Amino acid sequence: MLEQCEGSHAVAKAVALSRPEVICAYPISPQTHIVEGLGKMVKSGALKQCEYINVESEFAAMSVAIGASAAGARAYTATASQGLLYMAEAVYNASGLGLPIVMTVANRAIGAPINIWNDHTDSMSMRDAGWLQIFAETNQEALDLHIQAFRIAEELSLPVMVCMDGFILTHAYERVDMPEQDQVDRFLPPYEPRQVLDPKEPVTIGAMVGPEAFTEVRYLAHAKQMQALELIPQIAAEFKQEFGRESGGLIKTYRLEDADTIVIAMGSVLGTIKDTVDDLRNEGVKIGVLGITSYRPFPIEAIREATAHGKRIVVIEKCFAVGIGGIVSRDVRSAVQNRPQPVLTVVAGLGGRAITKASLHKLLLDAIADKLEQLTFLDLNWDIVNRVLEREKSQRRSGPVAESVLRDIGTVASSIG
Repeated sequence: MLEQCEGSHAVAKAVALSRPEVICAYPISPQTHIVEGLGKMVKSGALKQCEYINVESEFAAMSVAIGASAAGARAYTATASQGLLYMAEAVYNASGLGLPIVMTVANRAIGAPINIWNDHTDSMSMRDAGWLQIFAETNQEALDLHIQAFRIAEELSLPVMVCMDGFILTHAYERVDMPEQDQVDRFLPPYEPRQVLDPKEPVTIGAMVGPEAFTEVRYLAHAKQMQALELIPQIAAEFKQEFGRESGGLIKTYRLEDADTIVIAMGSVLGTIKDTVDDLRNEGVKIGVLGITSYRPFPIEAIREATAHGKRIVVIEKCFAVGIGGIVSRDVRSAVQNRPQPVLTVVAGLGGRAITKASLHKLLLDAIADKLEQLTFLDLNWDIVNRVLEREKSQRRSGPVAESVLRDIGTVASSIG
């Protein structure tokens, strides 16, 4: 059924349609509307047979989800930014224990300095935590991916992180096709855990493992991620058969068939990139887009095959590793190693900075003309950067960097209580 709604509400309804049995809620922008929406549904009785638990922190949210999942309940939670960091120990525990928790990450920058707007730094900080990570381009895809996530998680007995851009998607109103309950029930069967705490059949979940077996346990976690490379496309195909639309999978391509230049990205920025590519195509430029939906596991073979004919690859990413550069682009390089294709890193949209068609248009023309360096920061104000660096050279007490930048651009520092 078509309906106009906020992205957060669309996700809340998708989660409710998936019949969770335990929801662990701790609000942090920009995911708050998701758990608020689910709380209202539980209170009104629209979502039945579900325990909604208000916890005292993000660490508690994941800890309660771990306990619920281990006891055999379909468990869900949501977080963002600093909240994801606060639950980091429990995030690793959830995957290490092989518990099929589904969690929404409403992507938001990590401080300091404090910033509540969108980039991908938060989920990237957990990229090696053992969770599957799938990224939504639109609110429709965010809705669809949550339903698929429960299937994937429970089949593999691994947790799944569904990442959607904070504010850009979570607070945007779009038309979505909301499934009926009977459709979701056909696609997503009742939860049958692969492991469960049951007094009648005692087991140890979370046993101490010494050097004699730790490597094997960790390898098996990796092996499950490799199984996901086959399962994710299968689930996406079944989803299309039931719901009549393509959604999910490992990657998605756009105007890639004869492209000499291939642009790779994740999340909502793909829409702006596609519009820019359309303009460049009208100018006769052979360029296309590859969107990554599954970031963990990383689809090396799918990316390698899809980029085989390209002359150059431009990776636009909303995060970077301080001290070395691109994160996603390093993984892309591993997929195309031993090829002559240059893989260029473009860091863009940090802390919610707008990524415009005009900036992308110029950037991509520079890439085609071989004018881009290996690492580029889109729309970086070099005057401001150099001014701060020069000040630090000349003044021992040069002050906080964030305040210096704000003063130089003519604004004032703000605080969020």
